[in-house]
Amino acid sequence: MISNFSTVPLFDLNYDEEEEKAVLNVLAGKWLTMGQETELLEHEFAAFCGVKHAIAVSSCTTALHLACLASGVKNNTEVICPSLSFVATANCILYAGGKVVFADVNSSDDWTISPEDIAGKITSQTKAIIVMHYGGFSCRMDKIKKIAQTNKIPIIEDAAHAPGAAYQEKKLGAIGDISCFSFFSNKNISTGEGGMVCTDNDEYASRIRSMRSHGMTSVTLDRHLGRAFSYDVTTLGYNYRIDEIHAALARVQLKKLSAGNDHRRNAAEHYKKRLIKIDKIKVPFLKDSFEANYHIFPTLLNETIDRQALMTFLRERGIQTSIHFPPIHQFSYYRNLMGDHSLPLTESIARHELTLPMFVGITDDQVDYVVDQLIAFLN
Repeated sequence: MISNFSTVPLFDLNYDEEEEKAVLNVLAGKWLTMGQETELLEHEFAAFCGVKHAIAVSSCTTALHLACLASGVKNNTEVICPSLSFVATANCILYAGGKVVFADVNSSDDWTISPEDIAGKITSQTKAIIVMHYGGFSCRMDKIKKIAQTNKIPIIEDAAHAPGAAYQEKKLGAIGDISCFSFFSNKNISTGEGGMVCTDNDEYASRIRSMRSHGMTSVTLDRHLGRAFSYDVTTLGYNYRIDEIHAALARVQLKKLSAGNDHRRNAAEHYKKRLIKIDKIKVPFLKDSFEANYHIFPTLLNETIDRQALMTFLRERGIQTSIHFPPIHQFSYYRNLMGDHSLPLTESIARHELTLPMFVGITDDQVDYVVDQLIAFLN
C-alpha cells in the first residue's frame, strides 16, 4: 500500500511558467479589461468548439443568465433543468424572472437529465431547456434535440464541466442553441473566475455581446483604437465582462486542455479497473461510450456505507473528497420558493454520491492509494 503522500487533493491546478508569463505580459501591456487577449481567446475558443460565436464573460453563472435572457426567458415563462447540478444552473432562470421546473436524471448509471422527464414537463409556458453535462458526460442530446425541435424550444447547454468533451464526435457546447462554460478554479480550464457563452445564432450572439457590457454599442477598446468615438445604450445590460488577466490565463489553459483531458481519462481508467472489483462502490457511466473529459470522478456508495464516516476516514489519511451535488430542489431557499418536489433518482444518487480526487497530474500511485484506503475502510 502506498502511504507516502501528505495529501491527495480533490483537484489541483495544471499551472507552470506559461501562465506566469501570460499574466506578466498583460501587466506589461497595461490594458486590463476587454482587450486583445479577450478577442484572441474568443476566436480560439470558437475554433476549438466548432461554433460561430464565443463570447467571454466573468463566470459561467453570468453566461447562463445571459443565455436565459437571449432565449427569451422572462416573467411567467418556464425553464426545465436538472436538480443534480450546482445551484447556478437554476438560479440563472430566476435572475431572468422565469420559473424553474426540475426534471429527474436517467438512472443510477446515467446521472444526466432525463429526456422522458423533460418531455413530460413541457407546457405552453416552457421557454427553454437547460441540460447540464454532469462531470463531462454528455446528456442524451439526440433525444433532447428531437424534443426541443418538436416543441420549438431552445436548448441551453450548461457545459461548465464539459470543455473538450464530445457527443457522437461533436464537441459539447456546439450541439444546443446556446452553451455556457466555466473557468472556475476547479474546472478543466481554470483561471479562478471567468466563463464563455457559445452559439451559432447571430441574433443570440449580438444580444449577449451587448448585454455583457451595459448594453453599450461600443466598448472602451473600440474607442481607444479609433473604431468608435462614442456609444449608445440600446438595452438593459450588465457588467459581465472578463478581464485581460483571466483571458490570458484561459488562452494558456485552452492550449493544455486536450492533453489534460487525456490524462484525466487515463486516470479514470485506472480508477475503474480497481473500483469495479469492489461490490459496495459503483462507478456511473460505465456502459456509455461518450467522449467524457472526466472533470470529476464520481462514485455511488452502497446504502450501507456511512458516507460522512468514510469522508472523515479519508480526510484523516490526506485524501480530499466531495459531494456532487446536494440537489437544488432540497435547498431551503428552493423549498420555501417552490414547495416540496419528488425527484427519486436525483435524491437517491445525491444521498450516496462520493467524488474522488481527479486532476491533471494525478498519478497511478495516488489513485491506488485512494482505492486502498477505500478498501481499508470497508474492511
